[in-house]
Amino acid sequence: MRKFIHDFHVVENRDLNPGHFVLTLKPDVELTPIFPGQFTEVRVDGSANTFLRRPLSIHDVDYKANTVTLLVQKKGDGTNRLASMKYGETVNLVYPLGNCFHIGSSGERALLVGGGCGVAPLLYLGKVLAKSGIHVTTLMGARTEEYIMEAELYKRYGELLITTEDGKAGTKGYVIHHEIWRERNFSFDRVYTCGPDPMMKAVARLAARHHVPCEVSLEQTMACGVGACLCCVVETNEGNKCTCTDGPVFDPNNLINWL
Repeated sequence: MRKFIHDFHVVENRDLNPGHFVLTLKPDVELTPIFPGQFTEVRVDGSANTFLRRPLSIHDVDYKANTVTLLVQKKGDGTNRLASMKYGETVNLVYPLGNCFHIGSSGERALLVGGGCGVAPLLYLGKVLAKSGIHVTTLMGARTEEYIMEAELYKRYGELLITTEDGKAGTKGYVIHHEIWRERNFSFDRVYTCGPDPMMKAVARLAARHHVPCEVSLEQTMACGVGACLCCVVETNEGNKCTCTDGPVFDPNNLINWL
């Protein structure tokens, strides 16, 4: 798939909570097709300590409005600079990068599991799945109720289940503690997950226990996005692979020490 480098203008910069924000961006050209699970490398201008582009999951795509939305965690100088951007400012993106989630067939049931900022690529995935006639359930894990992000948007595309570590919203605990995993008739055809590696490994093992295919979206450091720097290499049954080009979406059966 061809990659593009375009300048985008900030349409909206909206805080979700103290640690996360949503950046909606619009280019001067028509968006190229983008698939769920792909990401972008964002150049951060105006940050003296940020030398490399930042890899960010594509949170949503609106072809009618010609916009891309990114859900970003504030982690350092680069993302804090992005958090300060104002309407009309310009940011440069390389996109679309990486592979994508596989979309099943109409009538299937999909479980989307996200922890923390790992929910970012699941909104666009849920939208595409729903439009394909697939029944979507999203299981979202957060530290506290304050960190449940964009719940109403996820509900547009299907059922939303929630866990919080303090138990003040939804089920108490992590996503793996939700009762849905203990249902005798676990009725999903596919599980998709993104978040911290320990969470995804646990989700992948639960999916395997139910004999359901699973796809995981790895959150690696991806400095270049095109497989040149080799800083995002992951061990697979077929040898070392670059997360940025062979992923970020993988079958956990092919990842060493995941199942």
